Amino acid sequence: MRSKNSNPRRSKNKKFVVWMMILALFGCITIISHYVYSTIVNHHESLTENKEDIKSSEDKSPVKKPENKSDDKPIVKPPVKKPEVKPVTETTIKVSAAGDFTIGTDENFYFTGSFVDEANKHGLDHFVKRLDNIFKQDDFTTVNLETALTKATKKAVKKFRFKGDPSYAKILTFGGIEAVNLANNHSHDYLQKGYEDTINSLQKQKIGYFGYNDSYVTTVKGIKIGALGYEGWNDSPELRVKINNDIQRLRKAGAKIVLINFHWGIERVYVPNQTQKNLAHYAIDHGADLIVGHHPHVVQGIEEYKGKFIAYSLGNFMFGGNKNPSDKDTFVFQQTFHFKNNTLTNQKQIKVVPFSVSSVSYRNNYQPMLLKGSEAKRVKNKIIQVSNKINGSAWTKYEK
Repeated sequence: MRSKNSNPRRSKNKKFVVWMMILALFGCITIISHYVYSTIVNHHESLTENKEDIKSSEDKSPVKKPENKSDDKPIVKPPVKKPEVKPVTETTIKVSAAGDFTIGTDENFYFTGSFVDEANKHGLDHFVKRLDNIFKQDDFTTVNLETALTKATKKAVKKFRFKGDPSYAKILTFGGIEAVNLANNHSHDYLQKGYEDTINSLQKQKIGYFGYNDSYVTTVKGIKIGALGYEGWNDSPELRVKINNDIQRLRKAGAKIVLINFHWGIERVYVPNQTQKNLAHYAIDHGADLIVGHHPHVVQGIEEYKGKFIAYSLGNFMFGGNKNPSDKDTFVFQQTFHFKNNTLTNQKQIKVVPFSVSSVSYRNNYQPMLLKGSEAKRVKNKIIQVSNKINGSAWTKYEK
């Protein structure tokens, strides 16, 4: 039997093998460590290179500089011009026309109850107390003044010669009347002196006048109104030329409304004659906007012609020439003209206002009275009936 120490050589070999294994293990660890270290280093270098490439790429890219508000001027674009829209200006002008104002009488009629007697008893405002302020509520009023306002004594040779005191012009002011027609068969009853006195009396009261060679132009609400007056007994070439020239002259002066008064026709006849129609149509054909007439002392009809209106006879109104007229019917014709931006439109608006020449039925107290109710309707129907004898009564559809 062998003892444990019987083979020393074998023991030595075991130790050698152990040391070799330890060395091999250490070598493996060293190799692995070196490999891991190399991998980490290479990876780190790769990352570093990529970062540098990215940084280099970013350095080559254009860099937007921050705005320097203190140095750079802002770009100002010119404003876009928008078309200017002007506001529409609308204007209305209401014109009133009434018939014969005989504010006086013939010297042979200076009796109790005459015009002069009423003026002395009741004062000049007596004559306008029943007008209901109709002429003060419009924009422009015209009437036919058929009286010489004068103290002259030399008179024309004729049947009736009407005269009133110059102070009677105040009646027109009290009534709210702006202008009067003088082209009629009584304005020269006291010859040229009486005519000139009449004009002086009107001027003192700041009342306008027109007729013959005088025209009247006034401005209301920025709109110019022109008025002309003629005696229209005959349709002559000379009168036609004058009418046309006068209208064109007013237009050149800036008149946007041209109103014409004709003193014409036959007394106490309710239908206009052919001369009246011809002259009225001619005036409208050449630029007139409204035609009103007087002299027959009764009402005649209304006609619409080419969109314009003709009131052939308004009748008496404040009439001192008769103490008790058999026909006391009369009316005020009103037309409202519509403007847009100072241009006359085609809008039509009229009103027929029935009146009586007296506020009592049994005589003439020279106090025109606004009619109402059944009496107003009666006069209105009368005007329609006489209109139907001219060219129908289509004008009634424009009443407002």
